[in-house]
Amino acid sequence: MRAVLFSALLLLAGQLPATAAADADQWQAALADWQSVLTRRVDDQGRVDFAGAATDRAALDRFVAFVGSHGPRATPEFFPGREAALAFHLNAYNALAMAGVLDAGIPQDFSSLLKRARFFKFRAVQVDGKKTSLYDYEKDVIRPLGEPRVHFALNCMVRACPRLPREAFRVATLDAQLESAAREFFAKPLHLRVIDRDREVRVSEILDFYTEDFAPSGRPQDLLPYINRYREVAVPLDFRVRYIPYDWTLNGQPALAPRPAR
Repeated sequence: MRAVLFSALLLLAGQLPATAAADADQWQAALADWQSVLTRRVDDQGRVDFAGAATDRAALDRFVAFVGSHGPRATPEFFPGREAALAFHLNAYNALAMAGVLDAGIPQDFSSLLKRARFFKFRAVQVDGKKTSLYDYEKDVIRPLGEPRVHFALNCMVRACPRLPREAFRVATLDAQLESAAREFFAKPLHLRVIDRDREVRVSEILDFYTEDFAPSGRPQDLLPYINRYREVAVPLDFRVRYIPYDWTLNGQPALAPRPAR
């Protein structure tokens, strides 16, 4: 609401073109739709109520339609700067992944290579005025923005992914949101386990998939200085790095047990 009022004041003052003000209002309305999906369909653990989302898709579909035709490339006038682009792409990717799960009939997992290829590489999505796939969207658009912490914010809706937050990504809070996501990621045994007796650290395969985003050398051992930025207790730099197998099971909320008949 504050953003809408601010745009209106600038318009009255002659400082913002009418088309730009309308676009800004559209983005705020679209983001409100995505926020409503996160609030209603995602729990505190990041698990998604896919069954509920499938029966009430209006808000999600409106947001997906909006990001399909708008974005930093298609409508750069109201996504100025890198932070605005990052916030847009993080929200767009997560929404497209959620919608993709619904479109696929809510599969139990993406455990096989074929399933993953179909979902991430060969399923077309429309974003920022262009057709792509989730795989190419991340590789060609999001990763080149040069922010490794996106890997703790992008969510492909499976258990081994970082927690899907219940708050949409926004420019004003983006750095704090990414910082919090990185610290949370490396604090969870799901993603990182220090085995002192074996002098090794086991870490999510996300850091194997995208090693060079965190350590330009590409060496697993050089991941440790990056990891330690977000750890209260540093991992010794001579510990061996091993990877935790990725759990591709869909991260859905557990079904409620039926109530006994009275």
